[in-house]
Amino acid sequence: MKISAQQPYVGLDPQRVIQAIETLGLHCDGRVLALNSYENRVFRVGIEDAPARVVKFYRPARWSDAAIIEEHAFGCELAGHGVSVVPPEVHQGRTLHHDGDLRFALFALQGGHAPELGRADTLRTLGLSLGRMHALGARIPFVHRPALSIERLGDEPVDTLLDGDWLPPELEANFEILAEAVLDLVQTAFERVEPIATIRLHGDCHPGNILWRGEQAHFVDLDDCMNGPAIQDLWMLLSGTVEEQSQQLRWLLEGYEMFQRFDTRELGLIEALRSLRLLHFNAWIARRWHDPAFPAAFPWFAEPRHWEQVIGQLQEQLALLQEPTLLRV
Repeated sequence: MKISAQQPYVGLDPQRVIQAIETLGLHCDGRVLALNSYENRVFRVGIEDAPARVVKFYRPARWSDAAIIEEHAFGCELAGHGVSVVPPEVHQGRTLHHDGDLRFALFALQGGHAPELGRADTLRTLGLSLGRMHALGARIPFVHRPALSIERLGDEPVDTLLDGDWLPPELEANFEILAEAVLDLVQTAFERVEPIATIRLHGDCHPGNILWRGEQAHFVDLDDCMNGPAIQDLWMLLSGTVEEQSQQLRWLLEGYEMFQRFDTRELGLIEALRSLRLLHFNAWIARRWHDPAFPAAFPWFAEPRHWEQVIGQLQEQLALLQEPTLLRV
């Protein structure tokens, strides 16, 4: 299959999915269900006389083979030490497979639902699992995976949005001024917390990437794993008022610190990381707009009202970054 930079998944129909999987010696039963995924293409595929599998086709040119294999190795390492992740399966001695210009991997099908983040027992279990993950992640760094940085998640996204003329002309100057001011304060926040210990992380540990089943947390989608500070895998699990978030954090850390010490200075990075995520998310959509799945999923992205909301969010982050950290453990 020859892929197009503008439409990288053209031609990836159910028949092509089946043909790719059957090159590994598996026999599909014809059932192919597309699952909710934008960055990659993910399918549930029925297998004759065996459990169904999940197959992920990686977005071309995003990661090198070495980076994907390093992600896979991290998942297998975690699973081998009792952390409930969904690692890639090994077929023909490999976890990463090629079908023409596309690359894919197979995973076991894992059921579950989003965790209830307001429950003390749930958060303690999540914290325990993340503590075990981070204790392993602290052993050695990634070599081929990226590092969390202001440049990659802040400066480059701002350039993408400004250079691509995504903002309405009347909002562009305001956005540029606000983004620059926010990134200056993000830099200050990082400098205030230095030295920052960096470890191997899940990297995108929001509730949608956690499946809860049988009183256990199952972490999925290590596609954004990276080197970075531990708080990156914790802050997206907090919500509500300052008091509610402080209590949630205490429950998380009760489990977390059974395996890994947490440096409370990193709490000073939460609003900085939230700001980077805001900028990176918008640039991610802009960079993928040529993929037909993105205009269909995010039609509001091209509307002026969305950018008015982004301006408002940047103003809010600018204010929060100037305040002391209010969370307490």
